[in-house]
Amino acid sequence: MRVLAKAVTIAAASALLATPVMAQKTINLTAIDGYPPKASWVREFINFYIPAINKELAEKGNYKIQWNQAWSGQIAKTRHVLEGLQKGLGDIGIVTTVFHAGRVPLQNLSFVTPFVSADPVLSSRTMDEMAETFPEFKAAWKPFNQIYLTNGCVLDSYQMFTKEPIASLSDFNGKKIAGAGVNLRYLQGLGAAGVPGSLVSFYNKLKTGVVSGAMLWPEAVAQFKIVEVAPHMLKADLGAACSKSITVNADSWKKLPAEVQQAIQSNAIGYRDQMSTQALARGKGAQDKFVKAGGKVRVLSAEERAAWAKSMPNVAKEWAESLEAKGIPGKKILAAYMDKMRAANQPIMRHWDKE
Repeated sequence: MRVLAKAVTIAAASALLATPVMAQKTINLTAIDGYPPKASWVREFINFYIPAINKELAEKGNYKIQWNQAWSGQIAKTRHVLEGLQKGLGDIGIVTTVFHAGRVPLQNLSFVTPFVSADPVLSSRTMDEMAETFPEFKAAWKPFNQIYLTNGCVLDSYQMFTKEPIASLSDFNGKKIAGAGVNLRYLQGLGAAGVPGSLVSFYNKLKTGVVSGAMLWPEAVAQFKIVEVAPHMLKADLGAACSKSITVNADSWKKLPAEVQQAIQSNAIGYRDQMSTQALARGKGAQDKFVKAGGKVRVLSAEERAAWAKSMPNVAKEWAESLEAKGIPGKKILAAYMDKMRAANQPIMRHWDKE
């Protein structure tokens, strides 16, 4: 009996050893953006988001992703990432939504409410709360064959950087200022002319005199060496605008196993918080670097900030009304967002929904 039992044990062990170990299935995904890796949101995608997804999948042992990272416009330029994803040239990407105000207007909510909050962590989390509360946020991406994952607030607050010092708001009159999308409207009440552009183009526009200033945030100024061509910062705290969205091509998404979808979705939230937390942390350090590099900073007074806010057209009201015309509850969405900001005790200079 002992011999028989021993034989059975050896046979069972041999059978276990002979059982093939299931190899991880490799999934190929292409990630795209028109901006280079030195841009903070791309850097965090590379150094935080991808490793977080890989780690979760490795712990389960069923799948691994082979990443093809196509940054710096290898597949799509800054203004054409959405089109690249829609066409399937990329599977997942970072869409700069300020370039697509007419296509995904709800993503511009923080842009149409300047002088409300300079807290990127609060702004980005609130934007995703809005997307969960109002289905219109995610539905807006469907015509472009996209699955919305999260937003990205990659700047602590918009400031003004100019070639010459701004002693008073009246100094803006007649000047050309570079910006992107909706923030060009911030200039209307100051008599300045907005010149559209993207972050990668601002240095040359300033250097060649096409513009005399640009609306930027300190970290971007440090990354793109703006101090060399615009050494004067007007700290106006125009607001922490959420200008990025992470989306996935819907066809690519359908092909992914549920386990991989979960890893991508859950870690997108961590990536969002990483971006906004880093934006807040790096903002002060970037301003210090600006000063050390020879830059000069003037802090706009509360009275001047209030005057600037009052001078603007009510872009939030216009935005809400344009959505209402499309059957989207723009006024309700705007009020809900502003209520969240009031509840968070933000230093609001203009209550855009109350006019």
